[in-house]
Amino acid sequence: MKAVVMAGGEGTRLRPMTASMPKPLLPVVNRPIMEHVLRLLKKHGLTETVVTVQFLASLVRNYFGDGEELGMSLTYATEESPLGTAGSVKNAEEALKDDSFLVISGDALTDFDLTDLIRFHKEKGGLVTVCLTRVPNPLEFGITIVDDAGRVERFLEKPTWGQVFSDTVNTGIYVMEPEIFDYVAADESVDWSGDVFPQLMKEGKPIYGYVAEGYWEDVGTHESYVKAQADVLEGKVDVEIDGFEISPGVWMAEGAEVDPEAVVRGPAYIGDYAKVEAGAEIREHTVLGSNVVVKRGAFLHRAVVHDNVFVGAQTNLRGCVVGKNTDVMRAARIDEGAVIGDECLIGEESIISGDVRVYPFKTIEEGAVVTNSVIWESRGQKHLFGARGVSGILNVEITPELAVRLAGAYATTLKKGSTVTTARDHSRGARALKRAMISALQTSAINVRDLENVPMPVARQHTARGSAGGIYIRTTPGVPDSVDIIFFDQRGADLSQAAQRKLDRVYARQEYRRAFPGEIGDLSFPANVFDSYASSVLKSIDTSGVAEANLKVVVDAAHGNAGLVLPSLIGRLGVDALTINAGLDESRPTETAEERRAGLVRLGEVVASSRAAFGVRFDPVGERIALVDENGAIVEDERALLVFLDLVAADRRKGRVALPVTTTRIAEQVAAFHGVQVQWTTTSPDHLTTATAQDRMSFGADGRGGFVVPEFSTVFDGAAAFARLVGLVARTQLTLSQIDQRIPRAHLHRRSLATPWANKGLVMRSVVEAAGDREVDTTDGVRIVEADGRWCLIIPDPAEAVTHLWAEGPDDAAAEALLDEWTRVVDRAGQG
Repeated sequence: MKAVVMAGGEGTRLRPMTASMPKPLLPVVNRPIMEHVLRLLKKHGLTETVVTVQFLASLVRNYFGDGEELGMSLTYATEESPLGTAGSVKNAEEALKDDSFLVISGDALTDFDLTDLIRFHKEKGGLVTVCLTRVPNPLEFGITIVDDAGRVERFLEKPTWGQVFSDTVNTGIYVMEPEIFDYVAADESVDWSGDVFPQLMKEGKPIYGYVAEGYWEDVGTHESYVKAQADVLEGKVDVEIDGFEISPGVWMAEGAEVDPEAVVRGPAYIGDYAKVEAGAEIREHTVLGSNVVVKRGAFLHRAVVHDNVFVGAQTNLRGCVVGKNTDVMRAARIDEGAVIGDECLIGEESIISGDVRVYPFKTIEEGAVVTNSVIWESRGQKHLFGARGVSGILNVEITPELAVRLAGAYATTLKKGSTVTTARDHSRGARALKRAMISALQTSAINVRDLENVPMPVARQHTARGSAGGIYIRTTPGVPDSVDIIFFDQRGADLSQAAQRKLDRVYARQEYRRAFPGEIGDLSFPANVFDSYASSVLKSIDTSGVAEANLKVVVDAAHGNAGLVLPSLIGRLGVDALTINAGLDESRPTETAEERRAGLVRLGEVVASSRAAFGVRFDPVGERIALVDENGAIVEDERALLVFLDLVAADRRKGRVALPVTTTRIAEQVAAFHGVQVQWTTTSPDHLTTATAQDRMSFGADGRGGFVVPEFSTVFDGAAAFARLVGLVARTQLTLSQIDQRIPRAHLHRRSLATPWANKGLVMRSVVEAAGDREVDTTDGVRIVEADGRWCLIIPDPAEAVTHLWAEGPDDAAAEALLDEWTRVVDRAGQG
């Protein structure tokens, strides 16, 4: 006997899950519903099966093919337009006309004894046998009454409670004789229960009802879909689960990883190659699909998560469904009954309220509270560029595919035949992405100079030597599983905001230039990069007095690629240097704030014990430095800016320095004492580097370990800053602690508040209005200056749904009070 599986329905009640996927392919415990149906058919010997398809038919055919992997023989009957439950079977008449056949829905989960159903049909000798079952709520189904002999007496489709006369319903499973096709018109929409069966009963044809024992769930609503997952995990339905039961009710598929410090409470299912990190909690009735990643601190309870989903740290998912290829970012919350479609982005700290539907390919902005379904528009503002270039989680947000498109867009903004310099840090992820981007650049008629693994300042300087631009890929500072793709202009500086917007537009339109075969770009690997860089540094920076001072310093390369250039630099600098942690460690391409602090403490111990003049610690890509004084005490980044500024100003005694508006105004006092002026810039690194390129500029810094040495370059450069610092200390006759002690203490406090994108403009307008007659500076954001000199700066974050506040006063209490005052203003406006 052959079987017919009806797999053509659109599943409109299950949208958005079925917006891009046919209902029969929806996974139940990581297997499509239809696969469970086919396995049931095979179990009862029905291996020859016709599948009727219509909605997204190619997806069903592509998934199951000819059925060989299941040990079955599948053929397909395709409907050009919906033909109804009977019309779709009529469409397959040619394959079914020779013998009895069984009809079953491809989107209902059941373990009925089909062998016994077929036996019953043959014994009764009827034209049709309808498989029935008893349900507590029959309103959504067709009610059927049979007599003592099993013959159907009455049908009623989807009754009201006033019409309910039985709890026995039609499951949509039938055994039929080929003569049934005489009652179904061809190429018309015909339904079994509504059209064919009433006609048969009217003519007195034999229709029998078989009341089946076992499990049956019509997976037609979101509630029944989630319930079906729980029922499989509870063992209420006899289906095959792919994987191993490692503890009662906890199933894991091949390749799945669950950290011993994660909590998994069964029944639950972890799909193949899924990964659950330490600190995550997987609670009852949760199903994770293939390749799902659940980060530390995430909590999931009765959540159904489809394939290739990223679940960020501190997220909270309860009673929801998350579609495939979706990213749920840090601290997001998805409430009971919510459904997220395929390939969505749920931003950090956003909240999806209960029963909300988010359709496929939508973005929910960071911090958004979504209470209504998102069908057409994206509730978000996705920026390609952030504070660190294009950043994101490796192989989640930043994939090789994105890297290729991004490189193609960048190449399109340049002239054919231009040269781009590429480089990376020492991580495997950066190496893989760079190779992908090089290919895209070459096939867009761009020549590439690849420096491979070098410090970022070396890449910037080499870019400035004749390249039209550059690309540097590094691990995000402090975030080991993320990467930054940083684009340079022809000066080796970060792209300006205008250039970023141009690249953003090309990327969004996907208008990538492609080269003809004869235009493919060349790939070269420059030699002597480190020696050339070191020579340029020493030629540009004043190191007079170093040889006479007999300075001893300790240099910590922090296992980063700064260690690659230090031998060339220190050997010619003429300083007695002890270098520690110089070896590259591929497993540690970045460091957390705690690791950085611990490294500085160890550096301080070495400096104090070796009686060195000071210690310098590089970041992993050689862009920034941190200082330790001669006593081994850490010089905090904000103080390091003031100490370095004091040294430069005392050495020059004229000119200007560039500092971002977030810097303490103590810097003005330090500069003015030596006859130097401060030019305030925005917080954008591009603006700071542009300012340092102006005449009479002698210094630039950002207060986070980034220093600009204008006589050498206009970008942050750790090695150049180190060389300049050595020269300044050698000539000054003062120690770092002595300089630090003569600079007044700053009382600058900072705070960040979540602000929806839609309210950012309102926030800034409210701040200006609240400022009244007070002095207002709009260099970057809004800085309100009080009559007594206290000030507060409010800046909306350009890439996140956040507003940042800084406040400075004569003491900590005054700064905190001012910060509290303006926090209330921002918070009120942020609430809309």
